[in-house]
Amino acid sequence: MNWELWQWIVVAVAAVLVGVAKTGIAGLGVLFVAIFTCVLPAKLASGFVLPLLIFGDLVAVWSYRGHAQWRHLWRLFPWTAAGVALGYLAMGRIDDRQAQILVGSIICAMVALHLGRRWQAARRSAEAPVQEWQGWFAPMIGVLAGFTTLVANAAGPLMAIYLLAMKSPKLEYVGTNAVFFLLLNLFKVPFMVHLGLITPASFSVNLALLPAVLIGAWLGGKILTRIDQKRFEQLALGLSALAGIKLLF
Repeated sequence: MNWELWQWIVVAVAAVLVGVAKTGIAGLGVLFVAIFTCVLPAKLASGFVLPLLIFGDLVAVWSYRGHAQWRHLWRLFPWTAAGVALGYLAMGRIDDRQAQILVGSIICAMVALHLGRRWQAARRSAEAPVQEWQGWFAPMIGVLAGFTTLVANAAGPLMAIYLLAMKSPKLEYVGTNAVFFLLLNLFKVPFMVHLGLITPASFSVNLALLPAVLIGAWLGGKILTRIDQKRFEQLALGLSALAGIKLLF
């Protein structure tokens, strides 16, 4: 990839944010995807960023593996696989702009739904969000996350909404998020290779950006230890909303 200096700086900054998102503030996910689209078309950016995400996932799983909550993961995995298959079928039928609008609409709708359900729960009992959402919420989030992650690597905000709805403490949030996305991103690799979105040339650039991801992962861990639970939840939800709005415009 014959990039100019400013393009290398942009992708290096985005790679640092990948690491920060994986070990610190997960809501940054769509932000770095949006940055990569300044250099690459949206579909190509989706494939290019995937190995960087896996690098970050590996660091996050190693750091927070003891906090992962597998009960949430088992609820999501089958539905997420179905969503990935739907995304694979959709990739050849929609253009970059249509993909952005679709994913942005999904994220904004889920943020609004979460806020509405949280408001209702506050009028009844603190336990209502978990009990009411478990039956149907995991299948819906799973399918949507699988679809959006293949189309635009934008499942981070959806997973944030799910884990916030399940009232996950921040370490459980990060640990569960890390395992989920490591397995999901590995599952996506054959699809991306088949679509021609991961190539030897793009992967060589990914390897060159690995140090930036590791720096970001170190910074993310420092941020996580210094932020309280309430502020963490506010950042995760707020960044998810901004990511959805950004994709729409």
